[in-house]
Amino acid sequence: MRPMRLDMAGFTVFRDETTVDFTDADFFALVGPTGSGKSTVLDAICFALYGTVPRWGGTRGLANALAPSATEARVRLVFESAGSRYVATRVVRRDGRGNVKTANAGLQLMPAGFDVTKLDTGLSPEDLGEVVAGTPAEMEQAVLEAVGLPYEQFTSCVLLPQGQFADFLHAKPATRQQILVNLLGLGVYEEVQKRATERAGQAEAGLAAVDKVLAGLTDVDDAALAAATAQVDRMRELSQAVGSAVPERESARAAARAATAALADLDADLAGLTGVRAPDGVAEVARAVTTARAAADEAAAAVTLAEEREEKLRGELAGAGDESTLRLLLRAYTDRERLTGEAETVRAAVAEAQREHDAAVAALTAARDASARAEAELEAAFRAHEEAKATDQAVALRAHLADGGTCPVCEQTVARVPAVPAGSAVAAATAAGKAARAASKTAQALVQERDAAARDLERVLVHARARHDQLAARLSELDAQLADAATPTALRAALDEHARLRRALDEAAGAVRAGRDAARRARGALDAAQERLRAAWRGFDAARDGLARFGPPATDRDDVAAAWATLVDWAAGQAQRRRAERVGLAEAVTGAQAAAEAVEERLATLLSAAGLPPADDPVHAVAVAAERAEADRRRIEERREQAGELRRQRDEHERQARVARALAGHLRANNFERWLLAEALDLLVDGASRILRDLSNGQYDLVHDKGEFAVVDHHDAGLRRGVRTLSGGETFQASLALALALSEQLAGMSTTAASLESIVLDEGFGTLDAATLDTVAATLESLAARGDRMVGVVTHVPALAERIPVRYEVRKDARTARVERTGL
Repeated sequence: MRPMRLDMAGFTVFRDETTVDFTDADFFALVGPTGSGKSTVLDAICFALYGTVPRWGGTRGLANALAPSATEARVRLVFESAGSRYVATRVVRRDGRGNVKTANAGLQLMPAGFDVTKLDTGLSPEDLGEVVAGTPAEMEQAVLEAVGLPYEQFTSCVLLPQGQFADFLHAKPATRQQILVNLLGLGVYEEVQKRATERAGQAEAGLAAVDKVLAGLTDVDDAALAAATAQVDRMRELSQAVGSAVPERESARAAARAATAALADLDADLAGLTGVRAPDGVAEVARAVTTARAAADEAAAAVTLAEEREEKLRGELAGAGDESTLRLLLRAYTDRERLTGEAETVRAAVAEAQREHDAAVAALTAARDASARAEAELEAAFRAHEEAKATDQAVALRAHLADGGTCPVCEQTVARVPAVPAGSAVAAATAAGKAARAASKTAQALVQERDAAARDLERVLVHARARHDQLAARLSELDAQLADAATPTALRAALDEHARLRRALDEAAGAVRAGRDAARRARGALDAAQERLRAAWRGFDAARDGLARFGPPATDRDDVAAAWATLVDWAAGQAQRRRAERVGLAEAVTGAQAAAEAVEERLATLLSAAGLPPADDPVHAVAVAAERAEADRRRIEERREQAGELRRQRDEHERQARVARALAGHLRANNFERWLLAEALDLLVDGASRILRDLSNGQYDLVHDKGEFAVVDHHDAGLRRGVRTLSGGETFQASLALALALSEQLAGMSTTAASLESIVLDEGFGTLDAATLDTVAATLESLAARGDRMVGVVTHVPALAERIPVRYEVRKDARTARVERTGL
């Protein structure tokens, strides 16, 4: 797997959209301060492929993918593997409850020659190529097939994270062996062994199936074939014999059928002729029609008489005058008599109201005169009072003074107002004024009282006069209405005559309805009698038409009873003549049936001799038997051929099972795979040992024994030590040697997609001294110079970074981290 381009947005420290282009970076370094996000770049590559990162502690650490306060993280990786180019995408979102889940994941196989720079133009996912995986559940298998390594082995051989650099060095032999199996594609031999075993089982199953079929193929020898051929010959001979007998049988059957049909026809004729009988009561049918017609005529005449009487009464009633007019005139006489008396009463009331009104008007006039006189007296008293005041100003001033008040003239306090002198003109005038004012008020009250009484009486008088005028107008109308009218006695007599005529008319109408009902019943009885007569004739015509082929005699259509008598006599004579013919015809039927039964017996004998049951169609039965015999012979021939083919198949299945079992036995217990793994591990240890000698200045060699790694310490008399006894720096040197050997030695040996096309080291090179660091740098340069794989280093050691041609500098501020390419 070789990364080509990495796009991140919202992923851990890379809040903003960030792109890292690895297209031409065969040897690169990720540099930057501690905590800037260098390892996060490798985390994004691992997350895009496998959905997790080693330092998250598994898939439960998915929330670590989101940048702080971000709700979505997107990672897209374009990579090459085994000559094909893929794009892996993962999207993580936080929902409203704060849960973080993978919202989308996919792997697509990009078209050949696809330009990666087009990703910056906003292509839709459909433009990126064939969808290999479209859901998170599909990603695991799809990535395994594309990269060739599961997650654990990818992080041990390709992407070596911090803290896990020595995993391959310290891995258990079984784990290390499985990694090498995947890298070298040695699983194919295990698959070959499984398939060889399956094929051997299939061949043996086929062999058993063929043996089972062969065991069931009995009766396929020469004797069975000869017996089947003889049966075919017998069926052919039987077919010829039956073919000649069947026409004879059909001829005898036809003669029997013809004789039987003739006898049946004769019996049918006899049944028809002897069954001719006149219906019961046919003679009374005509008489019933005559009686019903007379009754219908009589009822119709009665209806006519009743209708004439009704019409006469209607004319008399119309000539008696309009009943409503008579009633109106009689009511007018009654109204005039009543209104005349009421008019006299109203006239007397009008006269009395007039007298009372005149008296009230006179009293009102007198009251008004008295009021005028009182007003005049009041005016005179007022003038006298004014004159007295002019004569005595002091007296006038006294009227405005009060005890304890202030004098309006001298403005002194008045202790006590002096009394009015006796005989003062002012006092007399004041007294006279008061008396005149009282008299005026009394007179005005009397005027108002009598004026109200006069108005009430005037309203009564107006109402009485209006009622009198109404009665006079109504009496005038009644006099005009009754000017030429008959007397009330004559009017009452005319109304009594009207009532009598109306009762008579109702009785006549009832008689008409009763007569019409009787006429309808009579017509119904006539129709029923006529329908019975027609039915009698229809029955006669049906019976005669049934005998038409015999030529019945002509009939009289005026008397149905006579017609039936003539037809019955004729039919009896015809039946007598046909009874004489039936004896000879019955003998002919018996002879024809005997001949047909003789042919049937001969055919039954032929079928029985051939072992066939009786059949209505012997020709078909023999043909079926012959075809069955032919089919039996063909089946024996086919089974003989099938047996021969099955024997050949048995030989082939036996051969295949023997070869497959032999191959499976050679590959059983992984002997061949174990030998290949031992060879691969020898190559790996030799390459790692050479690199470790360079890194350790010749102190250490790497060796293995039954899959366990150890070092030979040349500075300690060649002492063999386990790799777990090495110091931190020595462990780093040994792990780096193994990682470089994996990339250098085994990449070319891989036969599957698990080719180590890149290796990225994320480990602290700061623990190395200057000489060892120089050796590591030279080793990495030599590995990258070969050009067959990408080599990447994550470091913050300037001395190492300066020797690497392509550098990606990672910087981080308060918001986000950024990646900038430097160097070449």
